[in-house]
Amino acid sequence: MSFVAEFNALPLASLVQRSLSAGLPAVRASLARDHLSLTDFAHLIGPAGGELLALMGQRSHQLTQQRFGKVIRLFAPLYLSNECVNNCKYCGFSRDNPIRRVTLSVDEVLREARALQAQGFRNLLLVAGEHPKFVSSQYLRDCIAALHAEWPSISLEVGPLETEAYRPLVAAGADGLVVYQETYDRAVYADLHTSGPKRDFDWRLETPERGYAAGFRRLGISPLYGLADWRYEAIAVAAHAAYLLRTCWKSALTLSLPRLRPSAGVFQPLTDLTDRELVQLVCAFRLMFPDVGLVLSTRESPRLRDGLIPLGITLMSAGSHTEPGGYTGAGQEHTHQTVRGRIVTEGASEWVALPGHPTPATAQFDVADERPADEVAHLIQRLGYEPVWKDWDAALTG
Repeated sequence: MSFVAEFNALPLASLVQRSLSAGLPAVRASLARDHLSLTDFAHLIGPAGGELLALMGQRSHQLTQQRFGKVIRLFAPLYLSNECVNNCKYCGFSRDNPIRRVTLSVDEVLREARALQAQGFRNLLLVAGEHPKFVSSQYLRDCIAALHAEWPSISLEVGPLETEAYRPLVAAGADGLVVYQETYDRAVYADLHTSGPKRDFDWRLETPERGYAAGFRRLGISPLYGLADWRYEAIAVAAHAAYLLRTCWKSALTLSLPRLRPSAGVFQPLTDLTDRELVQLVCAFRLMFPDVGLVLSTRESPRLRDGLIPLGITLMSAGSHTEPGGYTGAGQEHTHQTVRGRIVTEGASEWVALPGHPTPATAQFDVADERPADEVAHLIQRLGYEPVWKDWDAALTG
C-alpha cells in the first residue's frame, strides 16, 4: 500500500478541528508523552499550543541538542534551469509566465558549483523546473556525473520521475531527493495546477517512495505554506513523514518549512502562517519527530532564521540564488523566452517585453536572507553552534 491509500483515509478535517478546539489540558497531556500521535501533534499546533510556546521551545531545544548536538548543516541550491511545462499559479517558473529562461550547460553548472565550493559548501541541491526537452534524465545524469568527483553530497529537486529513471541518477552520484507536494489539499491543488504533468496529485505524492526504491539515502518533503490552511498542511505532512519513517526507514528524512515568497506573476498567498506560528510549527515537528532533520531556507528573514537555530533547525541554506547562473552569471548570454516549447529570442515578434525586467534569467522567488554564506557561518558560531559544510563522503559506501 502506498501513502496515497493511507492519505485518502486520513481524517484531516477532523484533526484540524481538534487542533483548533483543544484546550490547555489536552496540550499539556500531549507534551507529557514521550511518543506523540498525530492527534498530539494537532494539539501542539493549535491556539492552545501557542499559549505554551515557551515550554514547547524549551523542550524542542533540549531534544534537538540530544539528538543532533550543536551543529547546523549548510547547503546551497544550484538552479540548473527555469524551463517548465507546468502552469502553476504561484510559481515564477510557470510555463505561461513570459520570463527570461535558460538551461545551463554542464560546463556552466560546473562553473556555478566551483563558485559555491570556493565559499566552503560541500552539500549541493540541484534544482530545475520540469521540462523533459530541456531538463532530460540524461542531462541530469550528465550534470551529476560531472559534479560527483568534487561534491560529496548531491541532492535533487526536479520533476518527479519513475523509479527506473531515478536509478541512473543515484548511480551517477546523487544521494538525496527533495519533493514539495506544494499542497496536500486536493481541491486547492487542482485549482492551482492548471496544466502539465504536475496536475497529477497522486503521482507527485508517491514520488518519495519511488525515490527510495531507486536508492536515495536522503528524502525531503514539505508543503509550500501559503497555499492552503497551514494546520491542514502540517498535519498532512506529519502523517506523510510518519509513513516514510515506517516504510522507507533506510533513508534519512528531512522536513522543510518554506513559506510562499514573491515571484514573477501576480499571485499572493492564499493563507497566512505568521512568524510566531512558524516557530510553533518548528517546535511541534521536533517534538513529534526527534530524529528528523528540519530545513530552513533563505526564504526567511535573517532575524527569524537566527532565532530558530536553537529551537530545532538542523539544516540551512545560505547565500542562495534562485535563478540559473545566479552565482557566476553563467548562461546569461543565451537567455530567452519559451513559447510552446520553442525558444524565442529578444527582438522576435513573439517576445514579450516586461518593463523593468532584468536581463539575467528570472529567479523562482525572492530571497529574504541575502547574507553571504561566511556571514551566516560566523553567526552560527557566535550562537555557540558549529557550521557543518560536509557531513558525508561517497567513500563511506565503499
